Amino acid sequence: MTGPVLIFDSGVGGLSVAQSLRQHYPDAAMCYACDNAWLPYGLREDAALTERIVAVCRTAVEACQPRVLVVACNTASTLALENLREQLAIPVVGTVPAIKPAAALSQTRHIGLLATKATVGRPYTQHLIDSFASDCLITRVAADGLVKEAEAHLAGKAPNIERIQAALAPLWQAAAPSIANAALDTVVLGCTHFPLLKSWLTQLAPVPLHWVDSGDAIARRVAQVVDGLNHRQQQDGRCFTTAPAANLTVGLARYGFQTPQLLSITR
Repeated sequence: MTGPVLIFDSGVGGLSVAQSLRQHYPDAAMCYACDNAWLPYGLREDAALTERIVAVCRTAVEACQPRVLVVACNTASTLALENLREQLAIPVVGTVPAIKPAAALSQTRHIGLLATKATVGRPYTQHLIDSFASDCLITRVAADGLVKEAEAHLAGKAPNIERIQAALAPLWQAAAPSIANAALDTVVLGCTHFPLLKSWLTQLAPVPLHWVDSGDAIARRVAQVVDGLNHRQQQDGRCFTTAPAANLTVGLARYGFQTPQLLSITR
């Protein structure tokens, strides 16, 4: 099977996954599709959102003709993976919070989960914790505002440090030793947008922390389901959006993607 890897997200968060894929497979051809017309997904009803995700992904697959679809969004993966795998003839790789590798890394057994409100509260996230980190204390922090900061960063604006600090305050508190609990030493970046801000997160942290995201695990999984990732293919770097995104052109180019083309979504 030939064709590029298609990465899908509600916004630009999937670029962190594209970055991991390019680090592992520098010659792999990639396409990118984001449903920026419906961003942010966390504010939508599940049923309507599931239908929308399937419609956008089907349209993007038709436009891109990929060999594999990577759903680089925790919410979309939780809601729509089963439907996508039933309706598409190509492999579909999903995204889950990196609880398992974080638990393997943590020495203090105190882990931070930095994610959107939807991901923090989903039963699937609790299932991951019960399966792989049942002996760990998990400090959950819903930081939906960081999604906006990452989107603004890709549009060429400097992140608002005060907003980032406010969002991360519960993590910093947990990273301080206390009588009741060991200090947090590892943080799961449970939204693909968040690694785009990693340099700021690292600088702002009051103590050194391990930051863990899903990018490497996704890259390994993609290699398991398709062959020949490092054989250069045609159509590398195409990008599709569901709403005009001229403000993202420069940021997308930094990750190897062309000026976005507009997708016309059909149900």
